[in-house]
Amino acid sequence: MKDLLTKNHPMSPNGQDSISKNNSYNLSLEEIIETRVSRRSVIKGSLAVVAGSFLGLNLTGCGSNSNNSSTVSAVAAAALLDFDSVAKNLDDMVTVPTGYSAQVLYKLGDPINSFTSEYANDGSDTDFNYRAGDHHDGMSYFGMNTAGTEKDLSNSSRGLLCMNHENMTQIFMHTVDQRAAYDRTSRSSSEIDKEVSAHGVSVIEIQKGSSEFSINKNSLFNKRITAQTEMNIYGPAKNHDLLKTKYSTTGAKTRGTLNNCANGLTPWGTYLTCEENWAGYFKRPASSTLTAKAQATQNRYMGSSASDGSYGWANSTTSDDIYDRWNVTPIGTDGTEDYRNAANTFGWVVEIDPFNPTSTPRKRTAFGRMGHEGAMPGIVKSGEPLVYYMGDDSRSEYIYKYVSSENWDEADINGGLDAGNKYLDDGKLYVAKFSDDGSGQWLELSMSNTSVTSYASYTFADLGDILVNTRHAADAVSATPMDRPEWTGVHPNTGDIYITLTNNTDRGKATGNSSELDAANPRYYTDDKDGKTSKGNVNGHIIRMQEVGNNPSATAFNWDIYLFGAQSDASENINISKLTDDNDFSSPDGLFFSQASKGLMWIQTDDGYYTDVTNCMMLAALPGAYNDGKTTSIVNSSVPSNGDTNETITTYVGTDAASTNLKRFLVGPKECEITGIAETPDGKAIFVNIQHPGEKTSDLSTLSTYGSNWPDAGTSRPRSATVVITKNNGGIVGS
Repeated sequence: MKDLLTKNHPMSPNGQDSISKNNSYNLSLEEIIETRVSRRSVIKGSLAVVAGSFLGLNLTGCGSNSNNSSTVSAVAAAALLDFDSVAKNLDDMVTVPTGYSAQVLYKLGDPINSFTSEYANDGSDTDFNYRAGDHHDGMSYFGMNTAGTEKDLSNSSRGLLCMNHENMTQIFMHTVDQRAAYDRTSRSSSEIDKEVSAHGVSVIEIQKGSSEFSINKNSLFNKRITAQTEMNIYGPAKNHDLLKTKYSTTGAKTRGTLNNCANGLTPWGTYLTCEENWAGYFKRPASSTLTAKAQATQNRYMGSSASDGSYGWANSTTSDDIYDRWNVTPIGTDGTEDYRNAANTFGWVVEIDPFNPTSTPRKRTAFGRMGHEGAMPGIVKSGEPLVYYMGDDSRSEYIYKYVSSENWDEADINGGLDAGNKYLDDGKLYVAKFSDDGSGQWLELSMSNTSVTSYASYTFADLGDILVNTRHAADAVSATPMDRPEWTGVHPNTGDIYITLTNNTDRGKATGNSSELDAANPRYYTDDKDGKTSKGNVNGHIIRMQEVGNNPSATAFNWDIYLFGAQSDASENINISKLTDDNDFSSPDGLFFSQASKGLMWIQTDDGYYTDVTNCMMLAALPGAYNDGKTTSIVNSSVPSNGDTNETITTYVGTDAASTNLKRFLVGPKECEITGIAETPDGKAIFVNIQHPGEKTSDLSTLSTYGSNWPDAGTSRPRSATVVITKNNGGIVGS
């Protein structure tokens, strides 16, 4: 996700978002206190499984073996995309097609119980342990039975919604007076506490009435998990020296989950939340003051410069351990006496059991440590390993895959977090290397790979070291740097893997081989907006992969580019997918496959380059299949990395069906990002998040005017929120 204000603004958010630390030369909560009623009486119950649909995962006994499936027919496209495309606009509202309705369900600050006051939205509210956090992001819906006591994943009218709160718009969290007195080098502890608690995850019970969904504020399942909540560390890096801190001298636990962006699911009914751009929250020394290995780690993940952290959480006027933990400067003799390793306890995939509210979340270190942009599973097959696909959201970072050692056994379907110990703590981690001929390899990151163990820039002690320093290990095997790998999704019919590559203005720069153009990242061009010129792959693209033999455990794959973002009137070397006025877009980010409609794909944008024309949007697509297009030559003009001459790149591009099989479905309010999507099992309701509307607020000095007043309208402060979108005739959304 992108920066929310300019990085030099005194109250700007996490300035680390999307900043590359890849200098390799590869080719291209406080713990939530007990509520009035003990949650321990909640019955966990049995799991009801629906044939063909499970938690948004496709459960099957076999997969397609076709390497060249035909594209979706025009008849099928008309049946699934039976709505009029929404026009681009700059309106301060959520615009959906005629015949659809959008209901605001859950806004920043909304109470999750019946004894917390309504949100004043003037900066005076404090108790975010019982309120919706900010920057709503990735989410999943888990059906529960009518009585509200146990899982029933087939139920579309009652369920638990798990939702990430990635970040916060700091200026909207405080009063005008607090904002005027803001000093990052000396922070009030009460302000810090509020900001910390606005991060993390919400678990809320929702139920459908006669027409709309509402939050059950009396539910025992409702809870907030924040950047202060205790977490257990699991997997190969548990108890590793690099994870030991003053808080946990054994390296077995930590506090908080942070910058939770995209998400994932498990077949046993738990939620995966993913820690993305966490590095900027920490106060840190200049790397030159550190040991050689610590310096290498900080440089690769956090940069070399000293910093107070984006929000100054370590600089509380109150001396307390809960603030000291944000300072990773070595003070004692080793990691058990200070918080030099605290940043190493972030950057993981975190598993949460929404149906066991007293359980402690578990950080799954086998998935590696990076700017995790989701962890989406492949098609789940009984008797075969579980596979998860992940992007590392930063410019010129990598695409990863995790393959479990154990084969999936449906007897574990009620296993809860302990099932995660079996499947998520023991497996192999791979990184992708794309070849210019349309093939690719999954390269294992382990001590058995000599490219890892012989890497000159960093010496790995063991597997735990590799997992803490995953980016170094990926550098070592010469993985392919990509144009900001974000959300991943697996087509439920074809098994093809789709990854959004949001954009990369480093692509094509004169310095660093990781900036060079290649077939998988083939565009360099100039874009002018509001008097500012941007160069590189400004509008992003979506890459598509197919495992060899359609076997998710394979170590080889083939690939093409499904779709390029561009404005419709751009030249043919930019608008390669031939987008029209009804479906042109920029900066693809969120991506989700509907199970109810079996193959309808939703694409969400996080854009700063086309926002003079339109607010961010969501599109619906029928993406066809790998190898449904053609070989294409792209002529890039004046590429600095090629000596400022033209450079022709040959690549592999999906069918030009963007004109018929891609439609704009939604446009958000001003200055927002569209991110996070979930659906009810019947597909008749989808949940979409509107993140940080009004992020470019026009009057920062008095906070009297805002870039948006959505969703409360009038002169109110804007609020991130979840909307529910339904079809007025009760049909499946998107059909």
